[in-house]
Amino acid sequence: MPSIRRRWRLTRQTRAMSSHPGLDSLISNMATLRSEEGCPWDREQTHDSLVGYLLEEVFELIEALESGSAADVKEELGDVLYQLLFHADIAAASESEPFDIDDVAGAVDDKMRTRHPHVFAQGEATTVAEVTAKWEEIKATEKAQRTSVLEGIPEKLSALARAASVHKRSREVVVFTPPGELPEFSGEEELGELLFALVAKARAQGLDAEKALRARTRAFEALVEEHERTLGRKNGA
Repeated sequence: MPSIRRRWRLTRQTRAMSSHPGLDSLISNMATLRSEEGCPWDREQTHDSLVGYLLEEVFELIEALESGSAADVKEELGDVLYQLLFHADIAAASESEPFDIDDVAGAVDDKMRTRHPHVFAQGEATTVAEVTAKWEEIKATEKAQRTSVLEGIPEKLSALARAASVHKRSREVVVFTPPGELPEFSGEEELGELLFALVAKARAQGLDAEKALRARTRAFEALVEEHERTLGRKNGA
């Protein structure tokens, strides 16, 4: 393996020729940090040990996107990028099914090309609705092995984010009927006020809004899965 000094010289030469010198340098520095000559802390990290850091950086990025300056967004994007490179470098050292950041980039590049046939192939789509419909059609083909429309929704999503994903995915299977009349909203601000009021009311009554929504979402998921089983029996009849 080249020495750190040798790799540094190679990195400088590569940066001079690369169209993404900063990214190439960061990838090289990550490899150096996790090498035998590098940092013991970086070297001992695993996918599991870094999950908390990744979550924290993602939330900080979201905060910067919503209320930060351009400098804040740039910094937080960099922190998230560093976490992605960290995980890719760990994966590259795996003895079973290793892959590196170039494999990651190549895989998502292939996916985006496949899902945009109106740009990279002979497909046609002139409206956002047509693009979205084609995207979902292609995605369904790619995930044909899934037995439920709910498969692939991360368990660790917040209750509100999971409820939104479950509702979106389940529309082709079952129609959700609200229990009673619900108010109309003039915009997200008014909706936010109502949601906040519901959380405050729940707390005043000693109830956990997050737990309650998660439980209700699970009950709705069970209903969706039962409908899927019924449809499966009908289609197999």
